[in-house]
Amino acid sequence: MITAPILASAGARSRPAPGTGDVPGPRPASRWKNTPGVARITGVGTAVTDRAYSQAELLDIFGITDPKVRSVFLNSAIERRHLSVPPRDADGTVVPEPQGELLAKHRRLALDMGARAVLHCLESAGLELPDIGYLCCVTTTGFLTPGLSALLMREMGIDPRCHRVDVVGMGCNAGLNALNGTSSWAASHPGQAAVMLCVEACSAAYVIDSTMRTAVVNSLFGDGAAAVALVADSPDATGPAGIPDGMASAPAGPRVLSFASHLITDAIGAMRYDWDDEQGKFSFYLDPDIPYVVGAHAEPVIARLLSGTGLRRSDIAHWLVHSGGKKVIDAVRVNLGLTRHDLRHTSGVLRDYGNVSSGSFLFSYQRLLEEGLTRAGDYGVLMTMGPGSTIETALVQW
Repeated sequence: MITAPILASAGARSRPAPGTGDVPGPRPASRWKNTPGVARITGVGTAVTDRAYSQAELLDIFGITDPKVRSVFLNSAIERRHLSVPPRDADGTVVPEPQGELLAKHRRLALDMGARAVLHCLESAGLELPDIGYLCCVTTTGFLTPGLSALLMREMGIDPRCHRVDVVGMGCNAGLNALNGTSSWAASHPGQAAVMLCVEACSAAYVIDSTMRTAVVNSLFGDGAAAVALVADSPDATGPAGIPDGMASAPAGPRVLSFASHLITDAIGAMRYDWDDEQGKFSFYLDPDIPYVVGAHAEPVIARLLSGTGLRRSDIAHWLVHSGGKKVIDAVRVNLGLTRHDLRHTSGVLRDYGNVSSGSFLFSYQRLLEEGLTRAGDYGVLMTMGPGSTIETALVQW
């Protein structure tokens, strides 16, 4: 059990004093304005598995009757999740899947969802497969060698000269870790497209037993993939908003300005994979205090992200936070002084998909774009949390 710092209550929390945080003020001039070589998100795409299940349906499929476990599922703020459930025998009983079958499931689902997410992303960016110069694939729900990037390149027919990297095992925060590296590559190669894909087949990473440890995990995660395309403004570009020639149809998305990270070393084992000898599988563990620990460390890392920019939290128009679970969302909201409206997409993704791990924040980003409320000059904060325990943040501007 980790020691959780005290979580401020919603009623007791007050706004920071002028000059210290969340007081409205004039929008500062961007120090990145018209600076070439800053990567811009030009497209996003998502994909899920074929079938969505309500929490009640999943309880019935797995024959879960324990009132405490059922309460965890039914009070999770999740209405449905996309999953690939195990096969069932003639009596309707779930057939156990050994670790080898789960790894095969991960490969199959990851390639399917990953390819569809990438294609949707390219379509929204006005790009095609030959435009990809760099591919970064993120996953935690299975292990592949060669990595998912190589398998996906062969499956999709991506140019074999494409640069690639795989980020494996970092967990729910990994999307922003990977975005950092992907945007850096794009920035150093103006006019070339980089794609980051987060794909999590959570159906391939589960253990079914009678413990509350597995009940929490099994009530939370869903299958999903999300991809973003990034292109850096080119000094010699003639297309709109700095988009290079040949990609002039790509929409002008937000530029990725900076990142800030924080590793909570006192909670390094609070989210982890352990090998379960009895089950013969890897089993994920979530410490029950982790929402409060993450919440208590959210404010310092956001302050560091905004330090030196002239921005206050009230200047941030859009907050896209990882859909880690109801308690995690509430802890972040309270500690940052945000409203439920600020985190509407985070909560909506949790409700409709569950926690899809590393790609969750990109599902929220897609919903924000579909809402059509972003304006030129708006600032946004992306925030993910995961094993380490780690908080990752990024500052973007439209």
